[in-house]
Amino acid sequence: MIKRHKTAKHLFSYPAYWAECYGVSPFLPTTREEMDALGWDSCDVIIVTGDAYVDHPSFGMAVLGRLLESKGYRVGIIDQPNWRNADDFMRLGRPNLYFGITAGNMDSMINRYTADLKVRNDDAYTPYGEGGKRPDRAVIVYSQRCKEAFNDVPVMIGGIEASLRRIAQYDYWSDEVRRSVLIDSTADILLYGNAERAMLEVTHEIAMGKSMKELTHIRGTTIIRDTPPGGFTEIDSTRVDWPGKIDKIYSPYEYIPEGKCQTNEESDVMPIRVIPAPLRRGEKLDAEKTYIRLPSFEKVSKDPVLYAHTSRILHLESNPHNARALIQKHGKKEIWVNPPPIPLETDEMDGVFDLPYARVPHPKYKKARIPAYDMIKTSINIMRGCFGGCTFCSITEHEGRVIQSRSHESILNEIEDIKAKVPGFTGHISDLGGPTSNMYTLNCKDDEIQASCRKLSCVYPTICSNLNTDHSPTTELYRKTRAIEGIHTVSIASGLRYDLAVEDPEYVRELVTYHVGGLLKIAPEHSETETLSKMMKPGMGSYDRFKRMFDKYSKEAGKKQHLIPYFIAAHPGSSDEDMMNLAVWLKTHDFKPDQVQTFYPSPMSLATAMYHSSKNPLKQVTYKSEDVYTPKDYEQRRVQKGFLRYHDPSNWQALRDTLIKMGRSDLIGHGANKLVPPAEQDKRAPRRPKKAKPGQGTGASHSSNRPTMAKNLANEKARNKANKNRPKGKLTGKQKSRAR
Repeated sequence: MIKRHKTAKHLFSYPAYWAECYGVSPFLPTTREEMDALGWDSCDVIIVTGDAYVDHPSFGMAVLGRLLESKGYRVGIIDQPNWRNADDFMRLGRPNLYFGITAGNMDSMINRYTADLKVRNDDAYTPYGEGGKRPDRAVIVYSQRCKEAFNDVPVMIGGIEASLRRIAQYDYWSDEVRRSVLIDSTADILLYGNAERAMLEVTHEIAMGKSMKELTHIRGTTIIRDTPPGGFTEIDSTRVDWPGKIDKIYSPYEYIPEGKCQTNEESDVMPIRVIPAPLRRGEKLDAEKTYIRLPSFEKVSKDPVLYAHTSRILHLESNPHNARALIQKHGKKEIWVNPPPIPLETDEMDGVFDLPYARVPHPKYKKARIPAYDMIKTSINIMRGCFGGCTFCSITEHEGRVIQSRSHESILNEIEDIKAKVPGFTGHISDLGGPTSNMYTLNCKDDEIQASCRKLSCVYPTICSNLNTDHSPTTELYRKTRAIEGIHTVSIASGLRYDLAVEDPEYVRELVTYHVGGLLKIAPEHSETETLSKMMKPGMGSYDRFKRMFDKYSKEAGKKQHLIPYFIAAHPGSSDEDMMNLAVWLKTHDFKPDQVQTFYPSPMSLATAMYHSSKNPLKQVTYKSEDVYTPKDYEQRRVQKGFLRYHDPSNWQALRDTLIKMGRSDLIGHGANKLVPPAEQDKRAPRRPKKAKPGQGTGASHSSNRPTMAKNLANEKARNKANKNRPKGKLTGKQKSRAR
């Protein structure tokens, strides 16, 4: 077990609530009838979720519900409620402590719309995979409906959707910067990241009689303040163009300067000291009494450069062992982001995964198929977190960079649990992994170095010399799982970080020999250095090295196996020339991808900041700093996607036109060194479909789809307005509009 620089109260050390006498529920109740069967007159906490209720440790509502139950709280579940009025939010009655809101395991907008902003027809987290069972921006809608149902009950929001919107964030679907979801949802507190620590602490304090407004300094939470707390030092980082010489200044937010009295919510005598950001390195400041002032919502919503600057600060303040609080003004209110939660230790992780999950969907679904459950029912999560720092990925913003690993014993016990509880189990474990399959137990070798580190990645541009790359605990785990009676196959399906894997050839041998079923998916994402630098991904040299190992060990095992590489089109920094070179690489290596990925700007990621601002937040951001080219309109994205599918006749004409414009007609023709055939070849190829209208068809960009999106949202508002049964008098007009 790795000893952390900062510690927290043990997850399971909180005293049990009085209701522990009710014991463990077969399933957390979803109706009043189920509550009656358990002998409950009320719930202490009600969790509202956009997913179907599956009692499995891969589903957030089950993890947090079972955790609270283990401490004696009565927890009910309202799953996929009808959000068009408040009736369904009252089905379990009034919770004694609070409502907990989550959109589900996926962001509701990403769940509903493709990268081309087309509506998805399915939802893997819904019975029968049916789409449309949760609203857009589910956290906002659910929270406001709870306030309508019981306006005096506190509301807590969390999960990945809330986590990625804790401050002002660029919203791809509306093409604008939106306010913190905490304000739009009217909730009382936001929990970000893995929420076990914060949720138990908040619940314990509320049960002891405190109000949500009193819970101001809990790690992993975001709250609304009227003014900053007294006694702190403020690092003013609201600008990117400070003058060369900085004189002593007053706070730009009209706070009383140092040495004079300030009245605020916590103290009427302790002043706030303001230091301009460029001077912060000249002093040693106590991180526990320091916060960073971000540019306000009003500024970042109008100034993309300030938005990129803000994104950089947020990511630099992500290490739980040295992060400082952040504050961002929204009108007259302040969004206060406490430092990230302290990662769970191994025994705490074990405790979370050892809770009494039924490991199946709630019986009310009967035989309905829930695709997400089918995919993970025999998979095991062995760790959390990712230190890769890929700019297009939101895992780091949510789970953090510190790897949290379970013990072998806990993982092996879960396999026995699967054997006993999963109907029709055949002996195949579909995955041993997590965000990345081979980061299990890998962390910084030195606690002090880790405590002071602010690097955005431990493996880019090269693997840090202080990172432990020993895969032997993972290799040993694989061997133990294969030895369990009744287990005939253990697959590794989580993403593999191949630049780490090659540091341990014995691990690669074990993986290739026993855990690859013919095909192994890996993600180089691109071939060109300029684009890879914007992704924070390794160069193709690491891929080539891994492929040599893969082929060698496959041959030794007497198996014919292949790598399936994944790539992204239209990523910030990717030019048409880069995509052309990638297409040439694909053809040279005889890869013909069928399913290709277009960059999807998810909230709060660094690549999304590049997309919105055309600046690079991996470096210091100024108005004169590096500009990042980003393909945005329909034609650009269609062509870049077409390069990945150079072999598809429907893309040939667009690629020919682009190659001619680029002066690369030499790639048009027949032969191994050509990318697409000449025009006459089209007569023998399947007829190309007609060009899609804006907002329709494969490859439509966000800009082309804006009218379609606006129409969809307008129709949704009209339907809600027509509902005459909607409770009145509990929300303002603006709040009602947002709820729709």
